[in-house]
Amino acid sequence: MAEQLVIARLGHRGDGVADTAAGPAYVPYTLPGETATVEPVAGHPDRRHLVHVDRPSHERAAPICKHFTQCGGCAMQHWSLAEYHLWKRSLVIDALAQAGLLAPVEPLIDAHGAGRRRIVLHARRGEHDVLEVGFTAPRAHHIVAIDACPILAPGLAGAIEAAWAIAEALKPASKPLDIQVTATDSGLDVDLRGSGPLSPGQMTVLAQVADKHRLARLTRHGELIAQRGQPMLKMGRANVPLPPGAFLQATAAGEETLARLVIAHVGGAKHIADLFAGVGPFALRLAERARVTAADSDAPAMAALKRAAGATPGLKPVETLARDLFRRPLVASELKRFDAVLFDPPRQGAEAQARELAKSAVPIVLSVACDAATFARDAKLLVAGGYQLGTVTPVDQFRYSHHVEIVAKFAR
Repeated sequence: MAEQLVIARLGHRGDGVADTAAGPAYVPYTLPGETATVEPVAGHPDRRHLVHVDRPSHERAAPICKHFTQCGGCAMQHWSLAEYHLWKRSLVIDALAQAGLLAPVEPLIDAHGAGRRRIVLHARRGEHDVLEVGFTAPRAHHIVAIDACPILAPGLAGAIEAAWAIAEALKPASKPLDIQVTATDSGLDVDLRGSGPLSPGQMTVLAQVADKHRLARLTRHGELIAQRGQPMLKMGRANVPLPPGAFLQATAAGEETLARLVIAHVGGAKHIADLFAGVGPFALRLAERARVTAADSDAPAMAALKRAAGATPGLKPVETLARDLFRRPLVASELKRFDAVLFDPPRQGAEAQARELAKSAVPIVLSVACDAATFARDAKLLVAGGYQLGTVTPVDQFRYSHHVEIVAKFAR
């Protein structure tokens, strides 16, 4: 049964919200002030399918991708960038307010740059045994086959074609195959997940695919299948040998922007801890001016960081520590030797580590976060421990999504 709704505002995931007698109704791809014809979503009384926008907002924009609304990768291509940027900044303001925190929130920095430099494509055989390679549909498990994506960096040119060729070689059936592709200075680095053990024949065919598509490296769960050269990425002055499937900031501009903000905030600190350091996008730049202790649970990432630091002339000492900071956070007694601590956890935040930081006497604590709600939760712990929350800067490297990066400084 179709109904007509007036969109009052946007929810925190970017869906339009209409107020109804039964409560809020969420309508993807709509904007505040619009009138839309919608249909119910089975099993979800608070959700609606958009049928048609009857009265569009003057802020509505033409999507840049033919797959928009079918592919779940982007949620906000229908909105003008100026209004979208204001809304994304408001996500940070609202999260702080809900946590009872007051702090100056800077204008959002657009760090999309040249585009996304890493993607995970999915492959499986759908109806009638037809191969599909692409991204998952919005709030669904089926795959939307794609042949192009306009938000990818030029360095990922050929990634989609290579993923189709890999999927053809492996003929994935009921279980999806995940194909992670990273643009590196050496070319495309591809890691496969979900294929199960590979036969010698499959390994040979995949090696031929890697050669044809000139992949820098092809691995399965980190196991080497083929390699033309070590995938490398420059971070500051250092060249980092990337482990298979390495985590990176989504865009090169995003990494550079976050690092610039971090460096400005640490000031003249002489010994800095970089927690959840990954392969070292912050640690290697900070080591150009200060001694750094980097910690992360990812042992291959720590090894890559150590190797890069050791091969780069002129850096201050870099100590690496493979440690699960969720289960074994650095405690206050371990933190006392640092002039500044940076922590950049995954989306779930770092509650245990924030509690220990709150007990410490570290003069400067920097938070780099990718989720506004968990950032506000961890910030509240630090403020309760006596830290003063200073400047908060939102950074947008996930264009057309509700995800926002945040850099914030806390000081005693």
